[in-house]
Amino acid sequence: MTENKRIVQKYMEGFRKTDREKILSCLTDDVEWEIPGLFHSRGRAEFNDHIVDPGFAGNPVISVTRMTEENDVVIAEGTVLARREDGTSLPLAFCDAFVLENGKIRRLTSYLMKT
Repeated sequence: MTENKRIVQKYMEGFRKTDREKILSCLTDDVEWEIPGLFHSRGRAEFNDHIVDPGFAGNPVISVTRMTEENDVVIAEGTVLARREDGTSLPLAFCDAFVLENGKIRRLTSYLMKT
């Protein structure tokens, strides 16, 4: 496994446990995260604000079914079961496009769809 894929895997592990320190350690200071139609954050502080959005409980169940890489871009596909504070869950399919720079995630675009 390449170093870039290891960073993405570490990032996913951080999300599974809602381990903010682990997640943020994978990011550049000027990281950008966009979920088209929902938000576009810039910098670690804004990124941190979206790790667990209002109404959600954290510790999602994330299954990565495929990870591909070319140069400093890693694409991860899979499913996520996002738990809500009210006890319900939101099942999603995702495709995340990570752009890495010097061993850190510089930009992430997350495409999500309810399943």
